[in-house]
Amino acid sequence: MAQKPSIPKGTRDFGPVEMAKRNYIFNTIREVYALYGFQQIETPAMETLQTLMGKYGEEGDKLLFKVLNSGDFLSKISDAELSERNSLHLAAQLCEKGLRYDLTVPFARYVVMHREELQLPFKRYQIQPVWRADRPQKGRYREFYQCDADVVGSDSLLNEVELMQIVDTVFSRFGIRVQIKINNRKILSGIAEVIGAADKIVDITVAIDKLDKIGIDNVNAELREDGLTEVQISKLQPIISLCGTNEEKLQTIAEVLKDSETGLKGVEECRFILNTLNNLNTLNNEIQLDLTLARGLNYYTGAIFEVKALDVEIGSITGGGRYDNLTGIFGMPGLSGVGISFGADRIYDVLNALDLYPKDSMNATQILFINFGERETAYCLPIINKVRQSGLRAEIFPDSAKMKKQMSYANAKQIPYVALAGENEMNEGKITLKNMETGEQQLLTPEELITTIK
Repeated sequence: MAQKPSIPKGTRDFGPVEMAKRNYIFNTIREVYALYGFQQIETPAMETLQTLMGKYGEEGDKLLFKVLNSGDFLSKISDAELSERNSLHLAAQLCEKGLRYDLTVPFARYVVMHREELQLPFKRYQIQPVWRADRPQKGRYREFYQCDADVVGSDSLLNEVELMQIVDTVFSRFGIRVQIKINNRKILSGIAEVIGAADKIVDITVAIDKLDKIGIDNVNAELREDGLTEVQISKLQPIISLCGTNEEKLQTIAEVLKDSETGLKGVEECRFILNTLNNLNTLNNEIQLDLTLARGLNYYTGAIFEVKALDVEIGSITGGGRYDNLTGIFGMPGLSGVGISFGADRIYDVLNALDLYPKDSMNATQILFINFGERETAYCLPIINKVRQSGLRAEIFPDSAKMKKQMSYANAKQIPYVALAGENEMNEGKITLKNMETGEQQLLTPEELITTIK
């Protein structure tokens, strides 16, 4: 007996119902992006490892899926190299390409390659899958979609304001209650500076970004392992646990960072974003300054964002920030960028958990025409064509099977209407329309049938 096929852990199949739900997510996000002037691009699933490596920090590099070179990939590897079993060295020799880890680094590469064609500021969105060699668990997959929007070529904080409005609009349309968290990497750099650990900024941000997952004691233990002194860790505690309104937090942290020019610039950037959104008074969801928000990716340099669902226990469902230095890695220094990424797979799980999908988002068949035979089918086909032209989703059962089988098909697919045309209907130029929910039947002209369903 053949072994039953399987798929890799951390990946999923999506059937018609799931795909209808996912398309609802993608289409909603697309519509909101378009409202703000963003244009769609796509990049290859594979990038060169030269493009990907070193952009996500040491932890991120470990999670890259590497692709073996084509052909005899072992031909240039010596027996001595093989016997050393140095996986990192061998991977560098055997692999030139990798699956993209996110959409931001490929976008930065795209901007550099296509600079002469782009009108700056360039506002792009991209909805494609990404891959991470992570340990699969609830809400964390190895293959998942991201829905990114980025603006490059503008330093204006109005971009950050608009991105927060986009986040709020998308989740309002979904009906998901969220909390939008904001911080600034300049504030975090200022904190590292004033506690005397400026050289440990990456270690500090990586550690405190895990606060929600592992708790304060484990964060402090990690900071000790990274070489921070007890005095430095002690100075961090009141900052990490800061509470109050957004303005109160800003006032307190501004006092703490009064000797850090970088830190104060971060405070002022946060203040502008929060005050502008507050004055607009259009957000449906709370936006909160959270000084423990660090976002582990090394390329963020300014404002950083993260979104948590309030009614479902799951990780971040949207994140992003400003990354002034990213394109400099590819030979184009000084081009500022800021972006967000919606985690479509986690949003899918949240919408499922809260049962928030609208019924009309399923795009299912609205009417099934029963197949009684060749003559009846020939009568129905022009009517089906007219029904489809009106915008209704219709199908005909392909075989003249028993009525019970065709009705079972309609029930299984939850098709709300069934159309029947026998000798009597054909003589009158009409169709019998059956409402599958109520059992009610009506003899209608094709035009009346369309009007009734609509």
